[in-house]
Amino acid sequence: MGAAAAVILMKERQVVEAFERAGATSPDRATDPANIGVEQGGIGWRRLRDHAVVREASPGSGRYYVDIEVWQALHRIRRRLIGIVLAVVIVLVVMTFLGIIAGR
Repeated sequence: MGAAAAVILMKERQVVEAFERAGATSPDRATDPANIGVEQGGIGWRRLRDHAVVREASPGSGRYYVDIEVWQALHRIRRRLIGIVLAVVIVLVVMTFLGIIAGR
């Protein structure tokens, strides 16, 4: 499962980097994803659209841009979540270890 998550995150990063290289980081600099090699049917694209990282410049225009602030906020949220999960795992391991020692 970890490998699949890593692939999805990589796909997201590739989409964001394509928009950054094209300079499409604001509505007035939006571009057609096909012109920068971004596949609109891919998992990275769908997840970024769902999280409003990739936004359409105006409804029906077919021109998109990456919202860097939202992208950075998404990264901060993910880092916090990973930190919380790791902390819970460490606490569970310590509790299990102490429970095994106390049981002897």
